[in-house]
Amino acid sequence: MNKLSQKIVKLLKKKKLKISVAESCTGGMLSSAITSVSGSSKVFTMGLVTYSNQSKNRLLKVPKQLIKKYGAVSVQSCFSMVNNLSKISKSNVSISITGIAGPSGGTKQKPVGLVYLGLKKANKVKINRFLFKNKSRSNVQRAAVKKALELVLNTI
Repeated sequence: MNKLSQKIVKLLKKKKLKISVAESCTGGMLSSAITSVSGSSKVFTMGLVTYSNQSKNRLLKVPKQLIKKYGAVSVQSCFSMVNNLSKISKSNVSISITGIAGPSGGTKQKPVGLVYLGLKKANKVKINRFLFKNKSRSNVQRAAVKKALELVLNTI
């Protein structure tokens, strides 16, 4: 993943773009992947780990009713997270991640390994849904971070 992060930081610098991240199930791993690259301070605006529903509401202004109706792991929550992060951070590129890393917590409708990745660049928002099959917690987290980095690279 380090090579991906290095490419992203280099490209963001070249294009004079800033990036910010709001993570839930990855617990800061995406922020860490980006900031592990020397020189990332020129492009990385902020990384928020909004693990609880309360922090999603308080920090990212995800409405409590939205979380109650659709759940924290939903297209709607992911969209709200990335949209509001973009407003707060004023970054050119914003990413949100919410999912079920497991090994428990999954349901039939929302199984372990389900992850939503939101990406906003300029005024375009795209929400991607992934279902990672290798259900170990660290594998789901790593797979989500890798996908996020790939999406960023393909978008910038």
